[in-house]
Amino acid sequence: MTIYHSDLHKRKRSGGRKSPYRGRRRYEFGSPSTRTVIGEASALRTRSMGGNPKVRSLKVKHVNLSDRTGKVVKSEVLAVAENQAGVDLRRGGIVTKGAIIQTPLGRARVTSRPGQVGSISAVLIGEA
Repeated sequence: MTIYHSDLHKRKRSGGRKSPYRGRRRYEFGSPSTRTVIGEASALRTRSMGGNPKVRSLKVKHVNLSDRTGKVVKSEVLAVAENQAGVDLRRGGIVTKGAIIQTPLGRARVTSRPGQVGSISAVLIGEA
């Protein structure tokens, strides 16, 4: 099934049907979500709006970890501890923005979107 981001198929405020005045456009189509997991790093380069490349992380092994002082270190990702986006994402070890990951330095919250930017950035929230 195609992922489609337009409001031509929705209803009016009054509850009536909208009649589409044109067909679907290529720029209104989406793509399935990238389910980034922990493993040997691999990425997929796709074309995005304007012909620009988008790097989708399929598997990640390292994280750019920032502490409260602003110091950033590269650390290894051990596991997905929590994922508030859904309990099934935690069970499957899917890394999304806001997920809590376990690192050797402690627990960290993911602040980037690995399926959209190709890397993981996180902020340390607990010591090991």
